[in-house]
Amino acid sequence: MGPQDLMQRLIDLHINWLAITDHNTLANCPAYANVAQAMGLEFSWGVEVQTAEEIHLLVYFDDPEAAMCFDTELYAALPDIANDPDFFGDQVVIDEKGNILKLEPKALSNSVIWDLSQTVEVAKSYGGYCVPAHVDASVNSIISQLGFLPTEPEFELFGITAKLKLAQWLQQHPEFEGKAFLRASDAHYLSDLGMGATRLRLEKASIADLFKAVRGENRTEMIV
Repeated sequence: MGPQDLMQRLIDLHINWLAITDHNTLANCPAYANVAQAMGLEFSWGVEVQTAEEIHLLVYFDDPEAAMCFDTELYAALPDIANDPDFFGDQVVIDEKGNILKLEPKALSNSVIWDLSQTVEVAKSYGGYCVPAHVDASVNSIISQLGFLPTEPEFELFGITAKLKLAQWLQQHPEFEGKAFLRASDAHYLSDLGMGATRLRLEKASIADLFKAVRGENRTEMIV
């Protein structure tokens, strides 16, 4: 999903705000952010961190500089194990036109050394907003890995998969009743885009305003 093809597909789908949340890295956010701005789309910097418990945690930022500082610390928290390109494929960092700038040698598929609480603590120290990813998934979710919803750290927003029937799922997981949810496509291919989205009415496209909507503040609104 090269930046220009991705943005054009989003325009065609009338989706005007996106985040890139690659696995354990923000290295490709600059290229996508620049193309999104040039093509009139709102962009947020993000990453999907895999914690020591193998929980996938989305971390979003409004401040690109803070995001890249977090990325430096995140990279250091990954085990120093080489990627196996024959199995996982090449890990590329690209520019706005999709040209490869570098190949990342360290395996990004591993868990970082931080547990869930540590990950949240470090992310928040850089102004990051933490959202447990795809909580209804059978692998790499906070429920699949822990077996329960912990009271600490406390989360305001939870990610769900694109096609989840939320009301039915909540009957099986009453511990999530009254929580706020973010539905997205979690797209890995252009054809996946638009499978899931959240409709938002905000003062501006920022993660801070997204969380105001979660709290019902300042005439904001979110519809999953």
